[in-house]
Amino acid sequence: MRDVARRAGVSHQTVSRVINDHPSLRAETRDRVLAAMDELSFRPNRAARALVTSRSTTIGVLVGKGFEYGPAASLQAIDSAARQAGYAVDVAHLDDVDGGSIRSALDRLLVHGVDGLIILAPQAQTLGEIERLSITLPFVTVHSARERDDHRLSVDQSGGAVLATRHLLELGHRRIAHVAGPDGWFETDARVRGYRSEMQAWGLQPEPLVSGTWTAESGYRAGLALVGDPGVTAVFSSNDQMALGLMHAFREDGRRLPEDVSVVGFDDVPEAAHYWPPLTTVRQNFPELGRRCVARLLGLIGAPGAAGVSGPDGTPDAVQPELVVRSSTARPPH
Repeated sequence: MRDVARRAGVSHQTVSRVINDHPSLRAETRDRVLAAMDELSFRPNRAARALVTSRSTTIGVLVGKGFEYGPAASLQAIDSAARQAGYAVDVAHLDDVDGGSIRSALDRLLVHGVDGLIILAPQAQTLGEIERLSITLPFVTVHSARERDDHRLSVDQSGGAVLATRHLLELGHRRIAHVAGPDGWFETDARVRGYRSEMQAWGLQPEPLVSGTWTAESGYRAGLALVGDPGVTAVFSSNDQMALGLMHAFREDGRRLPEDVSVVGFDDVPEAAHYWPPLTTVRQNFPELGRRCVARLLGLIGAPGAAGVSGPDGTPDAVQPELVVRSSTARPPH
């Protein structure tokens, strides 16, 4: 730090203020110090800073079992938002959802002295175990069973399912099946609620659920169960991978997409635009979810970096998804 101070022509206290993102510094002073740090390849030692500030500037993320696209994209977004705020991310993956595995994963994060936790474990059983542990460290959960939860942030899963179902209804479909995700996942329950509520809002009876496990193979098997009912002209799949399997099963049965049956997915995985036909789906705004998670947690911690990522006061806890219409949907056959 003293070498940086000499190169920049400032005191070492000023260098410390730059490292800690002190708001009182002039922009030209900050830029001069940052340039000197780059020239000298100086990187602040997090362990040494933690001894002085009692903060590790590290966020712990507990990731649940079953690492599908949604949680993976959420983790990437959290990591990006944390880095922008000057924080590192320490990740612990759960081997199982029992109390012992959760305590072990949390212990690994606490030993590293994380300043706060983000719980990225969208299964009901996992969050139930975490609630029983009564965590005292500041934490935020991505999804929760309770609509009113001070720690909860999420994408509006139910609202996204409403968008998908409404799109098919507006095209003229009336018998719309839903391939749900596995039991115990908050996303599964919320998307089922959205599908059923929109069907009922149109005065229609929801079809019996067919369930999968988020994989294309399970979607294929769900499709085999649906091809025997030609009255079903559209399917809303709870994720894009299962939609891929569905499309395989319908095509194998000789059903044309979207002329004979329309399919809508959820997530907008990078490959969805290259399915054949390209998949209509619900896009989740993972970057915004990650930003809000980090902003909320840094606010709970009382960290100076919170000002760099937080949005306006009163922003809703649920990030709104959007429908991406592609050519896997069309009006039902006459």
